[in-house]
Amino acid sequence: MSGNTLSRRAFLKFAAMSAAAVTLASCAQPAAEPTAAPAQPTSAPAQPTAAPAQPTAAPAQPTAVPQPKFKEAPMLAELVKAGKLPPVEDRLPEDPRVIEVVEEIGQYGGTMRRVATGMSDAWIIDSRLSYAGFTRYTLNADEIIPHLVSKWEQNAEGSEYTMYLRKGVKWSDGTPLTAEGIEYYYNDMLLNKELTPSFPAWLTINSEPVVITKLDDYSFKFKFVGTHGLFMVMLASATGQGMSASMAKHYLKQFHPTYASKEDIDKKLAELKLENWWSLHGNRDDWNNPEMPRVWPWVITAVPTAGNPVVFERNPYYWCVDPEGNQLPYIDRIRMDLIESADMAGLKAISGEIDAQWRHITWSNFPLYIENAEKGGYRVLKHTQANGSETMLLPNQCCEDAGLAELFNNKDFRHALSLAINRAEINEVVYNGMGTPRQCSILPTLKYYKPEHSTAWADYDIKKANELLDGIGLTKKDAEGFRLRKDGTPLSIVIEMTTWVTMQDAVEMICQQWRDIGIRATGNMMERSLYQERGNAKTVRQIGVWGMDRCAHPLVDGIYWMPSNEGQTTVGWCYRDWWLTGGKEGVEPPAEVKKAYELYDQCKGAKTEAELVGYATELMDLNAEQTWFIGTVGLLPAVGIVRNNVRNVPETGVADWNCLHPGNTAPEQWYIKA
Repeated sequence: MSGNTLSRRAFLKFAAMSAAAVTLASCAQPAAEPTAAPAQPTSAPAQPTAAPAQPTAAPAQPTAVPQPKFKEAPMLAELVKAGKLPPVEDRLPEDPRVIEVVEEIGQYGGTMRRVATGMSDAWIIDSRLSYAGFTRYTLNADEIIPHLVSKWEQNAEGSEYTMYLRKGVKWSDGTPLTAEGIEYYYNDMLLNKELTPSFPAWLTINSEPVVITKLDDYSFKFKFVGTHGLFMVMLASATGQGMSASMAKHYLKQFHPTYASKEDIDKKLAELKLENWWSLHGNRDDWNNPEMPRVWPWVITAVPTAGNPVVFERNPYYWCVDPEGNQLPYIDRIRMDLIESADMAGLKAISGEIDAQWRHITWSNFPLYIENAEKGGYRVLKHTQANGSETMLLPNQCCEDAGLAELFNNKDFRHALSLAINRAEINEVVYNGMGTPRQCSILPTLKYYKPEHSTAWADYDIKKANELLDGIGLTKKDAEGFRLRKDGTPLSIVIEMTTWVTMQDAVEMICQQWRDIGIRATGNMMERSLYQERGNAKTVRQIGVWGMDRCAHPLVDGIYWMPSNEGQTTVGWCYRDWWLTGGKEGVEPPAEVKKAYELYDQCKGAKTEAELVGYATELMDLNAEQTWFIGTVGLLPAVGIVRNNVRNVPETGVADWNCLHPGNTAPEQWYIKA
């Protein structure tokens, strides 16, 4: 099978995301065609005032000056004029990716202002604001289209996928991008045990790693031992985006012992105060290294420093154009101001200090956003958010506290915690009644969804919760009425979360509600990088908190449908490690966890949609029964604030991590209208 897009039919067949694709498509309208008289970029040469005269018997008319095939931003034209940059025709590939505009051809220039809750939050430039992978999801997350590749082909079995890079794409430093980069990524990164201790599960079938082979300078092949029906949806998602970002062999090889001398590497380690070559390689491959070549629309130009805005500037070699040949992006720069907490984002947006942002724009202030929209000169957009639960509790079954680990592994204990949450109250207080009280579950539009998935152990039933806790032997209490462990010591739980406001509010309410079943719990808020660090430590966290996103295409990765080893979920590191290493690491999981892992692998290897729906339904049934993840409120809209002069931002669309929203809206074609 070959093609320039993964069509709706193929999407349903091979990705098996079926009903979500069809239903989510109804949530948004198609992008408008450019208007009859679009505003031209400010740098564009003047167009002829009349159509060229047709040949006649009369003397020949003066020859019209030919218009350039491509146009560029004024700031780049100045660099070309000064001899500091090649002409735009030489910077673009033979077949640039043409990105359709939402409203009209845009204008060049300006700085887009955003905010981030810390340095670790600004990293979204390499994902949500760039989305520069081999392929992309469209606005409604119902179709996959070529992006960095011009096309792909796959065999009938779905075990081999051939990619064709656009010829002439260049890295941000002007170096040609070729298939040599994927060779480096595969041979020198993925197959290197120090850089990649565990081979990525999404690139395996039956625990056998993919083989990636360079065919020529512009094509390469992924070959699996069997059918990988989810490969293309994974490649287009957040899961697959890191591959293209790490293909800059010409830069990264200086940090790799296969190519660089020990003396040179040791010198760089000393300069950066790092301990080993693989930490050096990872450090230099990070988003905040201005020396690292990129294929993003905007690139960082200086090492970010604490307390100062993080600034990204247009990539002069960006390989995408609009329908009239204007090199994208339209906007010159992105500036992210660092804020202390997420609740400041909405206030800054209302006061006109943010140009376009969904991230950290919370529902708690929704009435305030609407009330101030006209005065503030902005519009409030609601995209369809593919979140099963906004605040999700993650009991760590591999917790280093053996007593808590035993309780978290007991489904009756998890069920009791879930039954003691008043979801309706949280919805009204925290989310302004805009959501749906529900358990952690996929979207109702999916073929493998059952209504009981979202209601399992989600009733507010204090009596039943207390009965379950008594039934597992937690009958002793202290003078304040809090339960004691079986050994008589105090039972208390710490719930860790990031600085996202609605999570903090929801956790505060949950801690209060759990007092009614004698459970003492406290919340511990921390900056995202520390939260991630503690999650990566595997065993230190007791209960974590995250949002259940990724529900438009939930099988892209299974981190919310089975105990996983991902730093944000931290539900079963030891179990997933055991499974992925064939028992060489970690702890052997209980039978129900093994069953979940088996079902997910069967989903990946399904040859038909019917097979996949069957396996996926069984996996979701098991997830609902076990309640490894405890949900609260879901199905809320994604609220964004966009200033009125920021155009080409679609009014509707699907927001999800797997389609890297707002990357699927093509931010490179947003523009600031003068």
